[in-house]
Amino acid sequence: MPSGCLTLFIINKAGGLIYTRHFSQDIAPLNVNDCLRLASTFHSMHAIAGRLTPVGPPTGIETLEADSFRLECYQSPTGIKFLMLAEPKVVALDALLKQIYIIFSDYVLKNPFYELDMPVQCDLFNIKVDALVQSK
Repeated sequence: MPSGCLTLFIINKAGGLIYTRHFSQDIAPLNVNDCLRLASTFHSMHAIAGRLTPVGPPTGIETLEADSFRLECYQSPTGIKFLMLAEPKVVALDALLKQIYIIFSDYVLKNPFYELDMPVQCDLFNIKVDALVQSK
């Protein structure tokens, strides 16, 4: 796995966590409750920030940079949020998240057995995301 990318979260338009994938082998993954809490908290902050946008269309939080981490968010046209938690040195996460959205569209949304807003359990999606993250 590439150094720097830690965890991917996919949040549905209602704020529910539908997918999480941990990539770092150096840092222990968050437990399920922490992932759910982080997803719902970010969804709420994103919605509030979108309403506070003074100019242009409401976008919400796109990037959050701190000393110890970087959080990047891509919101799809359908309202699904793709979040990547990474080390501060990692850049160009927006392009990576857009590519993950394309993979999500191809392998999850086009899957006739997937129900919208339900947790993602698709092996092909996992394989393609892993391959994409490894190639970066």
